[in-house]
Amino acid sequence: MDHFYVMRFDKWKRYAVVVLLALFAAILIWFERDGTFSVLSNNEPQALAKGNAEEPNIALTFNISWGEEKVDEILDKLEEHQVQSTFFVSGEWAERHPKILEDITEQGHELGMLGYRYESYLDQELDEVRSDLTEAKDVFNKLGYEDIDLLRPPSGQFNEEIIELAEDQGYTVTHWNVNPNDWENPGTDNITNTVMEETSNGDIILMHASDSVKQTAEALQTILPGLKNKDLNFVSISELINQAHAESKLAD
Repeated sequence: MDHFYVMRFDKWKRYAVVVLLALFAAILIWFERDGTFSVLSNNEPQALAKGNAEEPNIALTFNISWGEEKVDEILDKLEEHQVQSTFFVSGEWAERHPKILEDITEQGHELGMLGYRYESYLDQELDEVRSDLTEAKDVFNKLGYEDIDLLRPPSGQFNEEIIELAEDQGYTVTHWNVNPNDWENPGTDNITNTVMEETSNGDIILMHASDSVKQTAEALQTILPGLKNKDLNFVSISELINQAHAESKLAD
């Protein structure tokens, strides 16, 4: 009899494991279908990291915090392939390069900000973050860009308090879910393959236009037409938000 009960217990244990795995798979499928995924509670502040997975729209974004030598080459590639992007720039950089900022917007690209000094918000007190946001806003206002409402925290580092603070000041915190780490210059093929293999409906691609990037422009020569050939449409972050028709994917 003892042997019988051991066998029965093992059987039910295996059954429970199967049920749990099936439930987990069902949840993942549901989230993928809906284009949303929450790492934190749905009641907590959210950062945009992906649009609607049902729509063939993607957002190509660039961060700029220093330098002026690589931007023009990247802008040329975007213009050649008629691709609209969203550029996140620091207030400190914008202050030093107003003409380049003008070139970016005149080409029809969207502007977001990286705060003022591009120093991790997680290493600062909340009042310091608030001050940095205020300083950045003042700079962009003086330069004539008064309607910026997209914020990408420096280095993509943030927590719930920072998201709440940003939202209170009227910003949408914007993250990403495709990152080829082009600032590390891992090789043009590596950058290209990462973006081409990982990008699908609703994705937000992170790239850079600071002077650290040596291979990004060349990679764009393949990436831009390649993603179009996958029937994906390049849109701004704001358009991605407007077209999502669903809760944003949450980033931790």
